[in-house]
Parts: sequence; C-alpha cells; structure tokens
Amino acid sequence: MRWWDIEPVLELEQELFPEDAWSPGMFWSELAHARGPGATRHYVVAEDPATGRITGYAGLAALGDLSDVQTIAVSRAAWGTGLGSELLTDLLKAATAFECATVLLEVRVDNTRAQKLYERFGFEPIGFRRGYYQPGNIDALVMRLTVQEQATQEQAPETGTE
Repeated sequence: MRWWDIEPVLELEQELFPEDAWSPGMFWSELAHARGPGATRHYVVAEDPATGRITGYAGLAALGDLSDVQTIAVSRAAWGTGLGSELLTDLLKAATAFECATVLLEVRVDNTRAQKLYERFGFEPIGFRRGYYQPGNIDALVMRLTVQEQATQEQAPETGTE
C-alpha cells in the first residue's frame, strides 16, 4: 500500500466498516512506519486485474517478536474468492520477515466469517476485549498464532504407513 492507495482504501473501509472505519490519519500514520530500514509496519492492497480497483487490503504491525494484524478487509464482491487467505498469507510472511514469533489479532465477535478464516490458519482464541469496537460497543475476540509452531508443522514430514 502506498499513499495514493489511501483514498480508495478509505472508500472500501467506509463500505465495510461504516460505524468504526479508520480515518485518513490512521492510514497515513501506519504507512509512515512501513518504509525504510526501521520499518515496523507492512501494508498491502489487492487490485482487480480487470478494473484496477482495490478489492482488499491488509496491514501488520511488528514490535520485537510480537506482531499484530491491524486490519484486513475484502470487498463483498470478492468474498469467497480466496483473497482473504492471500492477504493473510502475505501478512504472515511479513511477520516471519520481521522475525516475530507470535501474531495477534482482534476480530468482532459477530464476524464468524473472519473467525473461520483465522482458525483455518491456526489462530486460537485467547480472550475478549469488551466493547472494543466503538461506537457500536461490540466485543472483540482476541486470537493468537505462534509463527514458529506453524513453521515447524509445515516443515514436519508426514508420517503414516504406506
């Protein structure tokens, strides 16, 4: 994601999260930390190849060996296409590049679609943040993925009898 992506990202943000959409300043602040040798953020956008329109975006913040999925969104038109999985895969690769051992995220308790995506990637629920999403006062489910364990599982040879 670059500065020129902010306006179309904000349009999608407002469409998907009308009550608690990020402000332009929030995206500008995140992108300010996404470049250079001291970068602590990783943000990406996905575009429809036919139209060039942004159909999804995602962001990750890293601090030490801990990272946090800041945002991930896919346009309704692209639901069910695997785009959410692609964006999350990109964020997890960035977490590995940042040498993070753990990835955290918050997801609305009423967003079962996203929760299922995160579970498929190995995220596990670890708690709640009451009233996290404002102004709707919606609770957040906090989920965690231990990246090192995931990498070990992916590299482990399959066992079984032939």
